[in-house]
Order: sequence, then structure tokens, then C-alpha cells
Amino acid sequence: MRGLFSVLLLATALIGCNSGPKPPNISLDTLSASTATDDALTGQVLEHIAASPYSYVRIRTSKGDVWAAVNEARVEKGSQVTVSNPMLMKDFESKSLNRTFDQIYFGSLAPEGVAATGTADNPHAGATSTAAPFDVNVEKATGSNARTIAETWAQASALEGKGVTIRGKVVKYNEGVMGKNWIHLQDGSGDVGQGTNDLTVTSADAASVGQTVSVTGTVRTNRDFGSGYLYRVIVEDARILKK
Repeated sequence: MRGLFSVLLLATALIGCNSGPKPPNISLDTLSASTATDDALTGQVLEHIAASPYSYVRIRTSKGDVWAAVNEARVEKGSQVTVSNPMLMKDFESKSLNRTFDQIYFGSLAPEGVAATGTADNPHAGATSTAAPFDVNVEKATGSNARTIAETWAQASALEGKGVTIRGKVVKYNEGVMGKNWIHLQDGSGDVGQGTNDLTVTSADAASVGQTVSVTGTVRTNRDFGSGYLYRVIVEDARILKK
């Protein structure tokens, strides 16, 4: 009875956890074989199976090829992903897929490219999810709250919690990660070496790579998404004004 009570406590903890998707159709036997780990899993997507509200991905990591179940998202084969807060489960049976996985990790799909905190010597290094620099030269938005990407970085402390309008080209786009669309903008301003040429925007609106858009949203600094993932500057809850 004591063993069963311990398993039920573990089940309750898993269901109440907000750090990742709740594993579907987990039996008590499966729960008793679960193992948590603090090490994020990063690698290339080899296979993707959509099974709403989850996405099952087989990824090639430094530990070898592994399966992971994450929050539902559009995941492209060949893309790089990071699974945060992975929990290993053995002999997991997915009734929706009619399949048993010898080993599978349950966790949260981190936004692509989001990097750990920078150093004191170079606070921007690794502190923003920068995309590769594009050859862009986008005209600045108009209005009293209009900023270039370089200006947003430079004035970030003063802009914390305030609205800005930014015009730029979409150079990277991740849809439906943690309930948001993640848009990387570049406008030709900023320093590539410092990462201030690229700005991440979250929005409920859709976009696509190559579009020039104007967005308005709220500046946030040192935005921590857990597991060591931090954006020094990000614009959240943005609306796309013009495409």
C-alpha cells in the first residue's frame, strides 16, 4: 500500500508540473520507471510524429538517437531542437500511436536557438537567440515609439515594460512553441558580433521567413524561460501591423 501511495504521489506531481507536457496514457507501472534529469537534450530532428496535443520527435543527440514527447508544435525534419527538463520513461505505451517506446523523454520544446546567459565580459554573447545575419536594409518604422533593432537593444533598460514598434525582415520563424509564435527580426542595424543585429519577438500572429513586417509589442529584459534559457531583450505579445 505504501508503494502504491508513493506512485500516486509521483503521478500527482507529474500532472501538476508546468514545465512540460503531461505524459498521456501513463500507467502506474510506467510511472514507477520514470527518471528525471536536469540535462537538456539538443540535436537534429530525424523523425516527427504529430499526435495532438503532443509531438513525438526522434532526435540525434550527443548521447545517441532518442525519442522525446513535447508540447505540440510544427517541427521540421533536419531542424535543431532543444528539449528542456526531460524526464526519461521506459516501456512507455502510447495508446494514441498504438506503439510502445523502450525509452522516451517527456519535456518542453525550447524555442529554437535560445541560448544560455552571457558572461559579464560580454553580456550579449549567448544571451539572445540570434539567427544568421541577413543582408537587409529595412526602413525604420514611424511614430513616437518606433525603434530600430539596434536602438531597442541600446535602450532596453529604459524601454522595459514599454511598447515599441519595430519594422524588420523575418529571418527565422518558429510556430506554436510554448503557445506562441517566435519571430526573429533583422533590419540591418546592430552589431553581428554582439548579437544586437537580431531581435526575437513573440506573437499570436503568423509570419513567414522573408517577409518585411511592422510589429508592436512590449519590451522585456532578462526574460528567463527556465533551464538556464534567458533572453536579455525580447519583445513579447506583439501584433503584426503590416506585412
